[in-house]
Amino acid sequence: MIAAPAAVPDVLPDPAAPILLRSDDGGVATLTLNRPEARNALSMALMNALQEQLDAIRQDPGVRVVILRGAGPAFCAGHDLKEMRADPSRAATEAVFRTCARLMLSLTRLPQPVIARVHGIATAAGCQLVATCDLAICAESARFATPGVQIGLFCSTPMVALSRAVSRKAALEMLLVGEPIEAAEALRIGLVNRVVPEAELDAAVGALAVRIAGKARRVLAIGKEAFGRQIEMGLEEAYGYTAEVMTRNMMMADAQEGIDAFLGKRPPRWEP
Repeated sequence: MIAAPAAVPDVLPDPAAPILLRSDDGGVATLTLNRPEARNALSMALMNALQEQLDAIRQDPGVRVVILRGAGPAFCAGHDLKEMRADPSRAATEAVFRTCARLMLSLTRLPQPVIARVHGIATAAGCQLVATCDLAICAESARFATPGVQIGLFCSTPMVALSRAVSRKAALEMLLVGEPIEAAEALRIGLVNRVVPEAELDAAVGALAVRIAGKARRVLAIGKEAFGRQIEMGLEEAYGYTAEVMTRNMMMADAQEGIDAFLGKRPPRWEP
């Protein structure tokens, strides 16, 4: 969860700008990390702001999909090292990682699917964000890394999300070497769903979000929760659990409407 060494900022900070932006359109909530001068490093304030929005979105029936993106030249460069070094006490350090862990769990447990829109760098906790999101689309120029090993602090918490998103050997290579991988390699190992030219990134992410947002809200929530739970189970337990999930789903009005619409060769009319 350590950021890559910071480059010289090419974006001047705006002290009046909010550190997190939210916009909603057609069932899609877009959250923008807005610390471009710091490559959207996850300060405590930014993590708390993101947590607050996720808590609000969880209770918002109008939101079907969430897009997570970064302002400026990067997606997210990890934790704010300057902030961490300003108070290197154990209590402050524990608070940072505890807050981050809660944030990642909230993303995983959010009923709405979350799409990461990635450009520039996604390093350390930024790479963890990408791995934690349900889906990810990145620009061809995007780079991903878990570089903590290079500065003496292994990326142990990013490892949790990374090792669940890609193969064991791919995750260990990223963690043990600590060097950036390119977008094409991120696609090959399964860290992202697709890679597009930077000019097409917004359109690609938006199109995917709209396709998902057109589905029944409760069914999306059931599916996301079931996916996360069954993947941690053994085979027999997973089949028993998902059979029960499908039975409950089949009893819902959404399933009955969807099947009737399919049989009647008409578009379904989902309940709000």
